[in-house]
Amino acid sequence: MAGSATVRGVYVPVVTPFDVSGNVAVDALENLAGECVEAGATGIVALSTTGEATSLDEREQTEVVTACARVCADRGASLIVGAGTNDTRTTIARHEALAQHPGVLASLAVVPYYVRPSEAAIVAHFQAVAARSPVPVIVYNIPYRTGRGLGAAALLDLAATDNVVGVKQSVGGLDTDTLTLLADRPAGFSVLGGDDPFLFPLCLMGGDGTICASAHVCTERYVAMIGDGLEGRLDEGRKRSEALLPLSLALFAEPSPAVIKGVLHSEGRIPTPDVRMPLANASVAAVQDALRART
Repeated sequence: MAGSATVRGVYVPVVTPFDVSGNVAVDALENLAGECVEAGATGIVALSTTGEATSLDEREQTEVVTACARVCADRGASLIVGAGTNDTRTTIARHEALAQHPGVLASLAVVPYYVRPSEAAIVAHFQAVAARSPVPVIVYNIPYRTGRGLGAAALLDLAATDNVVGVKQSVGGLDTDTLTLLADRPAGFSVLGGDDPFLFPLCLMGGDGTICASAHVCTERYVAMIGDGLEGRLDEGRKRSEALLPLSLALFAEPSPAVIKGVLHSEGRIPTPDVRMPLANASVAAVQDALRART
C-alpha cells in the first residue's frame, strides 16, 4: 500500500440540507459542516450515503463538494468525497473529476452494489479505480446495503494495493474478518468504523477512528469517545460509549438520514427536515425519541 493520506479521527458524513423549495441549502450546509469541525471533528465527508448523494444531480453534487471544501480549507480540516458507484467506468470518471477540487484528502468508494460481482472482481474493481484516482481511495465495505462484502483476505489484498489507504468497515459488528484485518494490515492502512454502536470497541482493538453519521449530534461527545478509544482509556471511553448508545440507536430507528435531519431541523441547524424520495421524512415520534436520547 502507498498513499499520502493519514486518515484518523472522527469524520462526519454531512447531510445535504434542502430549503423549502427543495434546493440544496448551501449556507446551511456550510454552517453545519463548520459546526462539526469546530466541535472537534477531524474532517467532513461530502456525498456520503448520509448526504443522499444518489439523489443529487451533477450540479448539486458539485455545489456540495465546493461548499464542504470551502469549510475544510477555512478551518484546516480534512475533506473526503464519496465517489463510488456500481459501475467501474463511472467510478473512475468520478475519481478523476476530484482533481478539480484541491484539498481532497481521499475518496470514499463503495463496494459495487446490485450487480453482485465476485469478491475477486470487487478487488479488481478497486485496483482499477486506485490506479486512475488522483487522490487516495478509502474502500466502503457495507454488505447490508450492497449485497456483497469483502472478507479479511480481500481487504488485505486491497491494503497492499498502491493508493488504497483505508476502509470504512460497516459489517454490523466486530467480526472475525475485522479483527483479522486489524491484526494483519500493513502500516498506514486505516480501519474506520462505520457502525456507530461499535465504534469504541473497534478503536480499542486498533481501529483508527470513524466516519460517523451520529456525530452530527453531540459531536464533541463522539470526538471524546473516539479519543478515549484511540488512547486506550478504557473506563472513560466505556462510560461515554454506553451513554451515547441510545442516541446512536435512535438516530437510525428509521432509514437514514431522515431522523438525523429531523433532529437537526428541530435544533434550528437546517431549514427543513426533508429527505428526497424514495426516502420519507422521519416520524415525529422517532425525532422526539432521538431528541430525548441526546441527554
